[in-house]
Amino acid sequence: MRALGIILAGGKNERLRELTHLRALAAMPIAGSYRAIDFSLSNMTNANIKKVAVVTQYNSRSLVEHLSSSKWWDFGRKHGGLYILTPYITHDNSLWYRGTADAIYQNLSYLKNSHEPYAIIAQGDGISKIDYNEVIQYHIDTHADITIVCKKLDTDQDLSRFGHVTIDEKKRIIEFEEKPIDPTSNLVSAGIYIIRRRLLIDLIEATAKEGRYDFVMDIIVRYRKQKKIMAYIHEGYWRSIAALDSYYKANMDFLDKDLREYFFKSRPNIMSKVEDEPPAKFNQGTKVSNSLCSSGCIVNGTLENSLLFRKVFVGKNTIIKNSIILNETYIGDHCRIENCIVDSKSTIADGSQFVGQAHEPKIVVNKEQIFF
Repeated sequence: MRALGIILAGGKNERLRELTHLRALAAMPIAGSYRAIDFSLSNMTNANIKKVAVVTQYNSRSLVEHLSSSKWWDFGRKHGGLYILTPYITHDNSLWYRGTADAIYQNLSYLKNSHEPYAIIAQGDGISKIDYNEVIQYHIDTHADITIVCKKLDTDQDLSRFGHVTIDEKKRIIEFEEKPIDPTSNLVSAGIYIIRRRLLIDLIEATAKEGRYDFVMDIIVRYRKQKKIMAYIHEGYWRSIAALDSYYKANMDFLDKDLREYFFKSRPNIMSKVEDEPPAKFNQGTKVSNSLCSSGCIVNGTLENSLLFRKVFVGKNTIIKNSIILNETYIGDHCRIENCIVDSKSTIADGSQFVGQAHEPKIVVNKEQIFF
């Protein structure tokens, strides 16, 4: 237990539009039976990090419900544990978190009352499998003040959403540009940082005294020439789901059997809260092609290149293609759904048709009427 963990999961997200109106980004469903934060939590526990704090704020209810028991990620121990850090009113402070650095500052006692030499700060919306022990060892071997996990992305992605780094021949970060309009490189920050706990406390306190609140702009960018900041290049899968197209593609990626086995079958695997539901049921006449159906589903129609999350009902003669159907959705008979993301607990009437574009999936939300 050389490190403690901090997962930043409190930010407001508008890029996923209706999908994050009532849920935190870190609570977004992924790969049929998982939530986005499961990947960060699993990476922590797989590295034997047993003390992890999840910083929440915006739309935290669904996320807190998911984290109601820490046993699923093996954090229920006498030493360490899973901490949920939310804004609270004290005699000296009644403010919500004003930024990522301020969120850590308002919970500085978590760091000061700990004894682990290092801290790992991660985002709650990154889909990856990363060996944090290897990253910590790299941090120690390079004598870094801060290490940032970085990833080279394909140029067909919207690179302006990320922080871009420039490194020298020794992988030291010499420039860091946050969300540039016209990116000049495809090496981006994955939002995962390794830093000595005492140094983190000092930097957070100095930032707070100056009335600064953002971890990236006010610590990483501001101290990039004063501190030795190294880049650890992650070669495996990584995707941020903070934009609609990225969320859609991340789920569609899990239709690849090799990727599913990499995350969920090969050790160390990704863990999540387990629901007691029967396996998916496919009634007579059902046709399924390259699709993923989660527990509790009942299917009577045709599925093609689609994901059905938990407890989805699909009616007769209904065709679903290239779509994501979130938890507890009812879809009636004779429907057509193509290139769509249907929000959880929606009810789709018989004969409905929703068709989006391949490059821009349509969001379907219908929770006002019931057509049973």
